[in-house]
Amino acid sequence: MRTAKMMLYMMSYGFKTIILRRKIPVIASVIVTDLCNLHCRHCSVNNIERRLYSYEAVMKDIKTMYDKGARILMLYGGETMLWHDGDKTISDIIRAARKMGYLNCNIVTNGTITLDVPEADTVLLSLDGGREKHDLIRGRTYDKILRNIRKSKSGNICLYMAVNKLNKDDIYKVGNLAYHEKNIKAVSFNFHTPYPDTKDLVLTRKDKYECCKKIEKMMKAGIPVFNLKSTFPYMIDNSFPRPTYQCEVIQEGKTWVCGRCIDIKGMCDECGFMFVCEYALAFSGNIHVLMDMLFTYLRFI
Repeated sequence: MRTAKMMLYMMSYGFKTIILRRKIPVIASVIVTDLCNLHCRHCSVNNIERRLYSYEAVMKDIKTMYDKGARILMLYGGETMLWHDGDKTISDIIRAARKMGYLNCNIVTNGTITLDVPEADTVLLSLDGGREKHDLIRGRTYDKILRNIRKSKSGNICLYMAVNKLNKDDIYKVGNLAYHEKNIKAVSFNFHTPYPDTKDLVLTRKDKYECCKKIEKMMKAGIPVFNLKSTFPYMIDNSFPRPTYQCEVIQEGKTWVCGRCIDIKGMCDECGFMFVCEYALAFSGNIHVLMDMLFTYLRFI
């Protein structure tokens, strides 16, 4: 039933944005905290204020995005699983969002606390390589994350790899883990988006091309990759339309079209977010990408 409602919503959204040319969000990315228990080499946006936003503030942001038209919710940190307000946890936020009318609710986490959030449609778990490369980027957390994956009972984990100069040769390792671990339903890839202090991690065009070829090979081998192959040429050349009005980020009432990095001059030109590229192309009327999205989403959502 939820999948059917989601497909109907996406068709309606496509009509509004492709035919009527309305600039409205489909994805609401809500920041619940900037507090994080890790200090990853590629991250520039955590532990700035080290605050947990109140339940009321988070729900107000969620309602703001709902009123704009978004029905896919992404909960971000910092580390999302650190969030609480009294006895309320991230699960309470998801339950309230569903009651409000959100059709798809997801969290992004580093996986070091818990992965059992059965209320979420997808728990996007950041894993940035095999043990050596992941620990190089995120600290010695790989083994703990693997234990949490194997203990999880929810069946809604999707690995989420940000590919950069350090870990680009570990794409197969992350894909194979997704294939062999029974509690993982898929793996999703992004390229590193270089904030000014992480430019040394940026991929070249050749790097991106080689990475996409590896991802395509995994798709052909039956590894469950939650990306759209049809968008790879646009990611390699960074030639998709921006800013992407289909995605909005909100944090304590402040909103950004596409992402917070839009405030930094030149960052859009180096965007590595594959899902941003996918939505930008699909809802600008690219039929090939739209069909690819339809069949991929039916498989994983």
